[in-house]
Amino acid sequence: MARSLEMIQHEVFQLPEDQRITLAHRILTNAEPFPSSAIDAAWDKEIVERIERLDQGLSSRHNAADVFQELDCRLG
Repeated sequence: MARSLEMIQHEVFQLPEDQRITLAHRILTNAEPFPSSAIDAAWDKEIVERIERLDQGLSSRHNAADVFQELDCRLG
């Protein structure tokens, strides 16, 4: 018998925090596409460019908590 997503979620939320985090990590790892050297190289280039723009004062930093709070407000 197939269980609903809500039933599984309820069971997961009953787990201790460390087990929920481990399960989330396993799910996300399984959902990621296969590694690609081209993608890794593109990200490496992007990271270097972003750091350079930040060092040159062409971009600004934002506190992650503030960014997530703003997203919650927009999406909630």
